[in-house]
Amino acid sequence: MNDMYLEKALEKIPDKRALIVLAARRAESLAKGERPLIRSKELSHLDTALLEISEGLLSYELPEEENEELL
Repeated sequence: MNDMYLEKALEKIPDKRALIVLAARRAESLAKGERPLIRSKELSHLDTALLEISEGLLSYELPEEENEELL
């Protein structure tokens, strides 16, 4: 994993946990044959995913937290 790609992706998604999950899921889909959204030569799937995130081509949405108050 290229540290420069990671730093650029962190600028778009500052939550490290969300970034890790998004990048891992995207890298997995690339490994299964999905086409990359950017042109990349000989980059790992993870580096490609990080570059896609840093370019703003991938985003995420956190699920709504359920209200667990007792009435």
